[in-house]
Amino acid sequence: MSESVENVIETEELTKVFNKNLTAVDHVSFSVKQGEIFGFLGPNGAGKTTTINMLITILKPTEGRASVLGFDIVKQNNEVRNVIGVVPQEYTADEDLTGLENILLCAYLYGIPRDVAKERAMELLKLVELTDFKDKKVQTYSGGMRRRLELACGLINRPKVLFLDEPTLGLDVQTRTATWNYIRKLKKEFGMTLFMTTHYLEEADALCDRIAIIDHGKIVVIGTPEELKHSLGGDIITLNIKENADVSGLISSVEHVKEVKNEDGSYRIKAEYGEITAPFIIEALRKKGYTVTKLSMTEPTLNEVYLEYTGKSMRDTEESREAFRAHRMTMRRARA
Repeated sequence: MSESVENVIETEELTKVFNKNLTAVDHVSFSVKQGEIFGFLGPNGAGKTTTINMLITILKPTEGRASVLGFDIVKQNNEVRNVIGVVPQEYTADEDLTGLENILLCAYLYGIPRDVAKERAMELLKLVELTDFKDKKVQTYSGGMRRRLELACGLINRPKVLFLDEPTLGLDVQTRTATWNYIRKLKKEFGMTLFMTTHYLEEADALCDRIAIIDHGKIVVIGTPEELKHSLGGDIITLNIKENADVSGLISSVEHVKEVKNEDGSYRIKAEYGEITAPFIIEALRKKGYTVTKLSMTEPTLNEVYLEYTGKSMRDTEESREAFRAHRMTMRRARA
């Protein structure tokens, strides 16, 4: 194993099947480069957490292989655990212990000597701005403070790779933004490689160097946020008409229109030079006696990318029953 390897994480046809019939992760292959923030974007139940749990050696793959810093996740699972940190979706800190005691407990589990652990713990408390609350019991912490404490616990062994599973789930917008800043700091100041899952489009867009969109256990596309947006090849025009008729063919005949989809009477149009093309579409419809009742235009967004590649829009409410229960528990614990 070389610490200078370009690809810190590598997977090949990684698969997880539960109870011989439920395929949670379906032959995914990807790599994560040194020093990047790599994001798994998809709705709850898409296979994000299962993928992380295989990479951090909690679950064994059914098929395929994967390595972290050159260590095989099955054959060298202890070596993998020594070089990674994990911030799980659920809060794991002991509410009856103080913030400092929780970090020291994590250090003990890693076998870090107490004097070294104390020094590191104080450094991490300063990093996540919890020094003034180190002797307060976690049960008194707000949701944002708990998330920052989880981050500190995940860093106690000075990992080379940090896994973040839905790092801002259940947090308000202000606290979410603050958490983003801590994540950026880890990359910028420590050169850390981060693998994160999220179902928040704006989070993936703001933080990730590259994104893999995963749906029903399969990776459908990988790229930088800008590459994914540019892959759509133009602006997105959404249009409705008064009449009950299919005008897809008429719209398609307009110059610079690249694609038209009729989605229950609402037309989703992919076009080059949207600001120029939209008036020509309206005029073509008017000449044929159709009345445009609604028109909007947007530059490509990650939501448009998700819609393009999966056939549906990302919705935070699209959760499995198990994920919904986990979400509710996280929200309950996040209350101040």
